[in-house]
Amino acid sequence: MTTDNTTHFGFSEVNEKEKVNLVRGVFDSVASQYDIMNDFMSLGIHRIWKRVAVQLSNVREGDHVLDLAGGTGDLTTLFSKRVGKSGKIVLADINSEMLRTGRDRLIDRGITKNISFAQVNAECLPFEDNTFDCVCIAFGLRNVTDKDAALRSMLRVLKPGGRVIILEFSHPTDKITEKVYDFYSFKLLPKIGKFVAKDEESYRYLAESIRMHPVQDKLKEMMEEAGLERCEYFNMSQGIVAVHRGYKF
Repeated sequence: MTTDNTTHFGFSEVNEKEKVNLVRGVFDSVASQYDIMNDFMSLGIHRIWKRVAVQLSNVREGDHVLDLAGGTGDLTTLFSKRVGKSGKIVLADINSEMLRTGRDRLIDRGITKNISFAQVNAECLPFEDNTFDCVCIAFGLRNVTDKDAALRSMLRVLKPGGRVIILEFSHPTDKITEKVYDFYSFKLLPKIGKFVAKDEESYRYLAESIRMHPVQDKLKEMMEEAGLERCEYFNMSQGIVAVHRGYKF
């Protein structure tokens, strides 16, 4: 249980001020191998999950999108096809190494028009009110220290009628899936991280951070408390991953 000045870093309890630096260290370490490890972590299914999240965003031509914790640019790539030449996307991440990796990969893919980059903290977004039609954060909210502040910040920068999309590893909906998933996450994943990314501890943290993330109904409640409306979620892969969606009216 955390106190007023502490928070979770995986299963460990740390000072709130320390978590940002600890998380930065994890993603500094894994940035170059992040896409490869996502394939290992999800058996390649993360590409389908991301496409579903983008579809649920209802983003269309001309929209302005904030891709928070955008990392290596997978979501930005998908959004760019939807917003077209008249739309805009900001690829944002708190981690400079992840942001640099995402920028370089988008340049390599020839996806540069109407895309800008920003190193930001989700808890205090440096954008004007009512700026974006959609704010999306994929596999990033669980690493945020103050999730309530981040949700309020996302709401503030949304235009009326805009939506927040949260794609995140979540909690299995049945006991068999939960047991298999726990075995994979805590026994196999760190070893895969050691073999592929040469970093066992970072992937141990990633597994632990998933378990400490709020369950689906709790996250929905947090979104509502932040001021988002018509909040709902969609489980995928028996709840291993969920997409949450909420609107600003």
